[in-house]
Formats: sequence, C-alpha cells, structure tokens
Amino acid sequence: MNSLLFVATAQGLAVCERQADDWRETRRSLVGHAVTSVSECDGIILAGTRDGIWRSDDLGQTWTEASQGLTTRYVRWLAHHPTVAGLAFAGTEPAGIFVTEDYGATWRGCPEVERLRDHHGWFLPYSAGAGCVRSFAFHGSRIYAAVEVGGVLRSDDLGATWHLVEGSTGNPDFNAPVLRTSLHPDIHEVAVLPASADVLLAVTMQGLYRSLDGGKKWLHLYADCYIRSLWIDPADPQHIIIGPADDVAINGQIEETHDGGWSWHPITAGLPVPWRRAVVERLTQVDAELFAVVSNGQIFAAPLETLEWCRVLNNLPEVVAIAPLVRSNYVSQVPNHKTSNR
Repeated sequence: MNSLLFVATAQGLAVCERQADDWRETRRSLVGHAVTSVSECDGIILAGTRDGIWRSDDLGQTWTEASQGLTTRYVRWLAHHPTVAGLAFAGTEPAGIFVTEDYGATWRGCPEVERLRDHHGWFLPYSAGAGCVRSFAFHGSRIYAAVEVGGVLRSDDLGATWHLVEGSTGNPDFNAPVLRTSLHPDIHEVAVLPASADVLLAVTMQGLYRSLDGGKKWLHLYADCYIRSLWIDPADPQHIIIGPADDVAINGQIEETHDGGWSWHPITAGLPVPWRRAVVERLTQVDAELFAVVSNGQIFAAPLETLEWCRVLNNLPEVVAIAPLVRSNYVSQVPNHKTSNR
C-alpha cells in the first residue's frame, strides 16, 4: 500500500509518498509560509501557519485560505475529530482554541479559554506569547487540550465549552506549591486511552503524568526529565513511547514501557542519540511505522514490529509536524471550491 505523508516545514508544506521502502517528496506547496501544523480528514487537508490556516481539497495541489473567524492567526496545532465529520480544532499562540464544523470554511473562538488565559497569566518561556495550545486528545464527546504554560483543558460537549481539569490549577508559576496529586502546568502533549475517556496521560517539563479520573488527580509516573511527545500503542495501551530529555533540547532520546509506565528502557537502534541539543517534538503513527519529528528539524521512522530507526526525507528543511493519508481511504466529501495554486 502506498501512503501519502503531509509534512509541515518552516518553508512550506511537502507532500511525500512511500516508494518501495523509502519516502520521497513529490511536491512542495505553500512556499513562503512557515507551516506549523497539518491535519487530514476525508481527504481535506488543513495547514496551520504563523499567519492563518490554509485548506486543500486535492491532496495538496491547490490551496485556499481558510481563516474566516480566526481572530488569533498564529496556529500552533490542528486536529480533526476522529469520528465527527467536519469538526476540527486549532490551538493558537497566544493560547486560544478555535473550532470549525465545516472542514475549516469558518471558525469560532472559545472565549472561556481566553478568559482563563488572561486570569491566570499564562506565558511562554521562549516567546512573548501568552501561552499556547499545542495538543488535542479525543474520546467521543470528551476532548482534552494541552496548554503551555497553563495546564490541561477539558470539554465534555465536543468543544462547545472548555474548563480546566480539577487537577490542573491554571497557575503557570513553576515554583508555586502544588498538591501531590496535581499536575505540573507546563503541558506539552496530552493523550487519552481508547478504553476510557477518564484515563489520560500528559507530558510536561517535569516528566509524565497519568490520571484515571478525567484529570481530577494525577500520578507522576516518570519524573526528573523533560518530555514533549508521547505515543500510546492502539493495540496495547500498556505500551507507551516517549521522547525524554535532561532539559529543554538537552540529551534527547526515545524510551518505551510495556507495563503502563512503571519501567522504561531506551529504544535507540539506528538513532544518533543522545541528541545533545534536541528533543523529540512529535511521535506519529503512519501505517505500521512510528515517526519521530525532532526539534532539530529531522525525521526518523521505525517499523512498529522492530522499532529500529532510520532517518527519512533528509532533504526537507526544518520539519515541525506530519500527518498521514492512505490513498485507499481517500474519498472527497465536499464540492469543489475555487482554489489557487500556491
């Protein structure tokens, strides 16, 4: 089976195709745009940039701007809901959440998120932005969002309204005293287990946390490390892979657990680790492979069967995110729109 891969880079969006045992870039679009995120559903591709959102209905050949209603234009993350057609979410910097129900044709903001941001004084240690939303996790009508630096947000109505989970105070102060069962506020990614909307994981600047009750109480599973990325095996939720580092982009590597997080070991075959000045930004499954996007702009891929890594798509500049599409699943469900080749 040939797969397509949409790759967000600092110099546009690349469409890549698997050819035999390798991946090759087939075309580049949105040149001149710093693409920050990409998501695909029903053959419709949304690409977030530092200045709005773009949409393609033809596998990335042509694009139209899709920013109507997007009052904060710096998009940090995009995600389609896995089971609700047309529903997608944009996380922005400064921290905000925007929702579309028509595949990106129009967007609406969630003012309660902005009120929480301003009330608590969310921030970013590396930017003037008032925090950012950089991850979403879905389980039916329940949705979680990760805020850096702020906490974990939760919606129980398909994103119509949002609130902080009980174990996330919203206070972004790294030095503030917190309860033993509370969550560190510097959240980089959140994931929910398939079996229950109440079982979720969050990776932070102080390691990996787990909640069994929808975010009320948290257990610190992996401490004394900095983590930006995680992946949960859909076939075995006890199998989790993370990208820990000693600190921000210092001595990054990749590790896994087969017992839900109680014990860990490196999976570094084929990797030039530790990355002295880099950390894994994203872990994304593409068919039977796991992809690691590293903060130095490189991509590595490993078969899930062996988890032996190799670098792929070496010539792409400053990769920041990927999204897969399998050709056999491509069915356009929207009418043609007036498009421009960018």
